[in-house]
Amino acid sequence: MTTTTQPHINIRDLKPGSFLNGVYSLVNPQTAVTRGGKAYFKSLIRDASGEAAVRKWTFDESGLPEITSTGYAQIEGRVEMYNGQLQIVLDHIQAAEVSVADLVALLPATHKNIDQMYAEVKTLLHSMSDPGMVALADAYLTDEAMMAAFRHAPAATNVHHAWIGGLLEHTHQLLHLAERMLPLYPQLNRDIVLQGLFLHDLAKTVELEWEKGFNYTMDGQLIGHLVRGAIWLQLKAALAARTSALRLSNETITVLQHILLSHHGSLEHGAAKLPSTPEAIFIAMLDNLEAKTTIAIHAVARDRLHPGNADFTERVWSLDSRMYRPDPLKTVTTPAH
Repeated sequence: MTTTTQPHINIRDLKPGSFLNGVYSLVNPQTAVTRGGKAYFKSLIRDASGEAAVRKWTFDESGLPEITSTGYAQIEGRVEMYNGQLQIVLDHIQAAEVSVADLVALLPATHKNIDQMYAEVKTLLHSMSDPGMVALADAYLTDEAMMAAFRHAPAATNVHHAWIGGLLEHTHQLLHLAERMLPLYPQLNRDIVLQGLFLHDLAKTVELEWEKGFNYTMDGQLIGHLVRGAIWLQLKAALAARTSALRLSNETITVLQHILLSHHGSLEHGAAKLPSTPEAIFIAMLDNLEAKTTIAIHAVARDRLHPGNADFTERVWSLDSRMYRPDPLKTVTTPAH
């Protein structure tokens, strides 16, 4: 076990041929087997600036629990290019303890203004037309501990919006997308859609932990945010009815719970139920649109595309595809003759 002592080198500043020595967050560390049957270590490392692949070709599998015990590791290795992507071939890796101050450099965070996003979420929720629905939203918004977590939690450990403030950013984006699209579908109930989008991932505040890296909690492993969210909704609806004297019908609560249980869209993707109302379909599809578009944008990283980079990314497992990186309209256009 080691502690941080030297200046941090941002992943986005790594150059092929350089030597890296520093502490980084580990993402999905695991052992794999070469074609020759030899075990090796593979992982992504992450800091606030980006992520890169690491490999240690000589590795004792029994050491994996110790190396991954803190979620951070002191690594030493050579930076190389492999298939057009940066890869660090490790000479040494060991678990590292980090301080709260270190997390600023080691964990990615939203580039958007958290206070502004949260204020806009509240404004949209308070614009719902049904007073009982507004009272239900306020039962959550007045829960200071829950809202503090909502403002800072990631939306995932390593798929979409996996950064501090990611859950708020994802929810904020969905609410604004819905607000622009709902006029095209006047048959949908706006209040149900806005409330459903606000609540659909809110239980990730207890499903995930982020103080020392992004991981699942025991609640996340055993219950999950779909079921926890549905349980919370029952409790918050009862609280709203007591404090505001505005009681939503049991049918309304059931329809909202159905949205929380079905928003993953399909059973193979973790939904407890298939979406079975127009609003549930709309929310599941919009959630998928926003998440996958964000994954694709971050995978291609066009703002960090340089000459010599590969045109295609490695396979992005959540999209089941290698993504084409260049924007063809940003290249030099040759005049027609």
